[in-house]
Amino acid sequence: MSFRVQPAPAARPNRCQLFGPGSNPKLFPKMAASAADVINLDLEDSVSPTDKDAARANVIAAIGSEDWGNKTLSVRINALDTPFWYRDVVDLLEQADERLDQIMIPKVGCAADIYAVDALVSAIEAATGRSKRIGLEVIIESAAGIAHVEEIAAASPRLTAMSLGAADFAASMGMQTTGIGGTQDDYYMLKDGARHWSDPWHWAQTAIVAACRTHGVLPVDGPFGDFSDEEGFRAQARRSAVLGMVGKWAIHPKQIALANEVFTPSDAAVAEAREILAAMDEAKASGAGATVYKGRLVDIASIKQAEVIVRQSEMIAASA
Repeated sequence: MSFRVQPAPAARPNRCQLFGPGSNPKLFPKMAASAADVINLDLEDSVSPTDKDAARANVIAAIGSEDWGNKTLSVRINALDTPFWYRDVVDLLEQADERLDQIMIPKVGCAADIYAVDALVSAIEAATGRSKRIGLEVIIESAAGIAHVEEIAAASPRLTAMSLGAADFAASMGMQTTGIGGTQDDYYMLKDGARHWSDPWHWAQTAIVAACRTHGVLPVDGPFGDFSDEEGFRAQARRSAVLGMVGKWAIHPKQIALANEVFTPSDAAVAEAREILAAMDEAKASGAGATVYKGRLVDIASIKQAEVIVRQSEMIAASA
């Protein structure tokens, strides 16, 4: 372990982030009553340019009027290359109830993007005397974003989470696909005439996880576009979970239960993790640094792996 210890990310459930357009306030009560851990009210891509002002007003009203329970409440503002984002931030912080937890910044390409929003948020907080410090979350959606992912993860102490936005990312990279996440038909290898598909998002997800874990930020997988394909969603979510991501977006209500299912450690996984910890306790008591559990070697590193699963399970149980 490095002398400089990696900071811990926010200790909160982030299994499912449910998105809904700010231009459709009829959805807000359903979102509030859902089983999602994080609610993202959207002012960006799901809202047409002519509806931006109305959507912003809807969201500001809903932040204080809806019962969001213990969910993390976030608003996705417009991208920094538009004329809308500054008004999003100013109006949200000057007019909305302090129930708001986070602002999501889309299409982040460098640390300076975070600095710009952070500076504006800090000035408004100081001017208005807001008592709750607003967090920031970002979406990596471009070649620049993935190239600068570590400096972005280190850009602000306000930063709590980072997601991969597959659609805009694919467009920025010039990828020949119209799919949003998941396996791509033409991304395969041949062996003995048989096709074997691999994951085109794997390297970007791994880069995000490494940057996030280095700087104490929650790594989150983004959208899966085909909401009729439940098994495809599960498959991508499971790959993301194995890589170290803590959750996934839901762009349709039917995806909420799927995300919660995958990113909640199973009873069997938690039981095995606890057994590994108990086996290592016995080994340490006898002066050994390793032992055998179910025919395989477990050691100090195994303790750390098992503790990740147990902590996640306990955190989710406590929040419920």
